[in-house]
Formats: sequence, structure tokens, C-alpha cells
Amino acid sequence: MARKTYTGPVVDVSFDGDVCQHAAECVRGMPTVFDTAARPWIDPTRADSEGTAQILRDVIGRCPSGALRVVDHPDGSWSA
Repeated sequence: MARKTYTGPVVDVSFDGDVCQHAAECVRGMPTVFDTAARPWIDPTRADSEGTAQILRDVIGRCPSGALRVVDHPDGSWSA
């Protein structure tokens, strides 16, 4: 599986299923963004402010495998 990127208003989230250890740190940390019952299961549009984007960065930082990565928008802007 190739790394897939999910676009959000503040940050993008990329995921590599081949690397994932299924520790579920993401789901426990921010279930509004990481919902395994939804398709797509990652929805970074839920992190629609800099405050929620920072929480998302922190949750992704707890991913033990590195399967998840945050990609900040280059210009630092976002739209609500």
C-alpha cells in the first residue's frame, strides 16, 4: 500500500497502511478525525483551526510506527 494523503483546511495527514502497527493511538486520541467506521477513515477537515490542528499533530506524534504524518500547508494559511 502506498502512502495516501488526506487534505484538511489547516494540515494534511498522510498514512501508510504497510507500516501501521494498529496501536490505535490515533483513534483513541482524536476519534473525530480517525474513525475506522467512516470512509475515508481519516478526516482532517475536522481539525479546522490551528488549535485543533495542534492537537492532531500531538496525536499523530504518538503513532508508534510512523504510519501517520502531518503535512503542514506551506503558506501557513487555512480556510474555514
